[in-house]
This record gives sequence, C-alpha cells and structure tokens, in this order.
Amino acid sequence: MAVDIARECSIGTPFVTSVIVDPDDHRIVWAGVEIDGVFRSLDGGDTWTHLKTGLYDPDIHAVTIAATRPERLYASTAREVFTSDDLGESWQPLRIKEKWPLPYARGMVVKADDPQVLFAGCGETTTGQKGHVLRTTDFGETWETLPLPTQPNATVWGLATHPADANRIVAFSLFGEVYVTEDAGVSWRKIAREFGEIRAAAWVPN
Repeated sequence: MAVDIARECSIGTPFVTSVIVDPDDHRIVWAGVEIDGVFRSLDGGDTWTHLKTGLYDPDIHAVTIAATRPERLYASTAREVFTSDDLGESWQPLRIKEKWPLPYARGMVVKADDPQVLFAGCGETTTGQKGHVLRTTDFGETWETLPLPTQPNATVWGLATHPADANRIVAFSLFGEVYVTEDAGVSWRKIAREFGEIRAAAWVPN
C-alpha cells in the first residue's frame, strides 16, 4: 500500500501519530500525520484519501472515534481539536482556546461505555513544564480540569482506556509520570515509578 504523505514539513519528516479502525467496519481506517493532516482508507489500507475540508491545522497529534450515530471523529492538533460527523469528509473546530487552561492539545480517548465523554491531555508546549487532564461529558462543548494529586511535570501526552473497565483511565506526561483513575476521573492516584519519557501507553485486562 502507498500513502501520499508529504516528504517534508516544518519538523523535518512527517510521521504517523494515530491509526484508528472503524469499530463497525474494519475496512475503514484513519491515520493522523504530524504534520500532514488526516488520511482515510475505505478498503482496509489499499488506497487512501487525504481529508482536508475544514481541517485548517495539519499538525495532527491524535485521532479517536466515538461510537455515536453517526460516528464522531476527533482530531487534536497543537492548537485545536476538530470533530467530524461524516467519516472525516469535513471538520469543525471546538475552539478549545476559549475552554482549556493550557493551549497545547495532545492525546485523547473516548470513554468506552459513553460516547459523550472524552478525556484529553494538554500542556503549555511540546515539552511544557506542566499539564492537565481534561474531561468533557457533552461531546466537547464544555470541559473541566480534573483534580490530579500533583501537578504533572510536563504536557499530558496521552491516555489509555479499555472496554473491560470503562472507568479506569491511564494518563501520562511526556516526562514519565503516570496517573490512574478508577472512577472515570473523579479521583486519581500517581504511580510511584517514574520513567524518563513516555510517548504511548496501553492497559489490558489480566
């Protein structure tokens, strides 16, 4: 398969930051590229379409999907979060600068049992000295900053969830701190072990 990704961008060579598969049709796949936007395949990856309408910031940090009807896609960039209700054909901004405490948008996950609920990580910049975990319960219209036990030491880079326990969310900072909630964000604990740097995480049931 071949994807016509830009050969160069402002960070050097573009790279894939997210790959998601439609839960209802596994032939439909989306890929987010930093920095070249969102691509979609309708045939399991054999061919790809570059999705541009309304997606005016191609600096894609994360892409995720909510099992609504129709399905809702989210794409985060350095300065905005975009949504699409038509498989990515068109995108609308959520205008997070008016709603978030810090301007830099990074990872996102949808609560496994409630498509209205989205968790997101943010920070000051790529390597900012603090970050937050945010939650929306209304598809991104309003957001709340969740109470972590300490101030994260960097941008909250990503989050992980699993259908086996929709209330357990794992969040991590770029510089190695890990936070876990067992009640969908009401309370959090910090994992004692810290790492030098974390770029991705997943949790799976035993």
